[in-house]
Amino acid sequence: MFRRDLRRIRFALTSRMLWKRRAVFLLGAVAVGVASVAFAKMADGAQEFYVHTMERMPYAFLLLTPLGFGLFAWATARFFPGAQGSGIPQAIAARRSGSPAHRARLLSARVTIGKVLLTCLGLAVGGSIGREGPTVQLGCAIMVALAAFAGIGRANGLILVGAAAGIAGAFNTPLAGVMFAIEEMAKSYDKRLSGLIAAAVVISGMVSLLLVGQYLYFGSIPTEAFATIGWNAVVFCAVVGGVGGAIFSRGLVALSNAKGRILGPLRRRPFVYGALCGLIVGALAILTHGFAGGSGYGPTRLLLEEGVASPWWYAPIKLFTTLLSSASGIPGGLFSPSLSVGANIGAALAPFMPEMDIRALAMLGMVGYFAGVVQAPLTAFVIVMEMTNEVHLVVPMLATALLGAGISRVLAPEPLYHALSFAYDPRPEEMPQAGEAKADTKAP
Repeated sequence: MFRRDLRRIRFALTSRMLWKRRAVFLLGAVAVGVASVAFAKMADGAQEFYVHTMERMPYAFLLLTPLGFGLFAWATARFFPGAQGSGIPQAIAARRSGSPAHRARLLSARVTIGKVLLTCLGLAVGGSIGREGPTVQLGCAIMVALAAFAGIGRANGLILVGAAAGIAGAFNTPLAGVMFAIEEMAKSYDKRLSGLIAAAVVISGMVSLLLVGQYLYFGSIPTEAFATIGWNAVVFCAVVGGVGGAIFSRGLVALSNAKGRILGPLRRRPFVYGALCGLIVGALAILTHGFAGGSGYGPTRLLLEEGVASPWWYAPIKLFTTLLSSASGIPGGLFSPSLSVGANIGAALAPFMPEMDIRALAMLGMVGYFAGVVQAPLTAFVIVMEMTNEVHLVVPMLATALLGAGISRVLAPEPLYHALSFAYDPRPEEMPQAGEAKADTKAP
């Protein structure tokens, strides 16, 4: 026994391959943290451009949004196939795939760079999108690229680790990164990967802290906002959030896979289809003084920090513009706009529950709707809790997330990201030969 342990220790200390793998994970996690911060800065600048332009020249978006959507959808289909939408379905498809050629296509440098640039441009012209899903694809691509450069396989586990580090870097939410990797990406727990995921998340989070400092994504909420908690609000937010999330999920899957007489031909013309979606989004953004466009981050933070509610119609219109933006063919994620929709679902309950603070209602709405969209209740609960550093609503938020996700699962049995991921399965020519990818897909 002693000799066996000694050999194991000696191997761990002297194995060149093990040290190479450790270097890949260390450098990869650092690179994901740096890239996440840089992407966040670019996206924030694009969002500021949208807000300032909407304030000064709102009607410019009748041209900017449809033209931008059309051009970006066309460019994505023509030059960056696989960069459409969130990026999480692509990461799931890449992890499921046994084909190295297929993974290389979905997570290539060209696709990833196009994803980042076009997401920022989409935000600038008023797309109701976020940067968080694209950050997951970015994190996966960095990890896989470094492993390929170092001559290491094990792509399955690397994609999982990259996704976790991407979420942690995007939101400054390390626990949510771990939970997202296990609950949404892996759909199972693998003890061989848990340590690597945790290490990558910690390193990516530390890099983010060094570059931008300690911050809360949605700011700090005063403690007095949670003095009274009504369990009827939990039920309301869970039911409305679950139903709304299921409607969004089924709508996006239907539009993304549309093959009818009208939508089918339009989907085959990316510029026209994107421009039509952009025209509707731009018009609604103007009518709602900018609320319907953009990531929704500003109004949501204002609601959570200061209790300033948006109009009651914000939630359904924001849901609709996010649906169109995601289905248009341009790159962009769902996290930020979905959290914005959920916050305003909760805020809409305020007139009927005057004993509860509107900020507490908004948080319950966020977790209920987000859990309904992604059907990953623990991820939704942890991510909202970490973004606000709020511990007074732990039990109500967890109950809302579980109930909301359960209702959504009844109405939309296939989780959104997994349903969308099948569109990115390998083409026949990308299928591996017998035995080609067996060693490459093992966990590290």
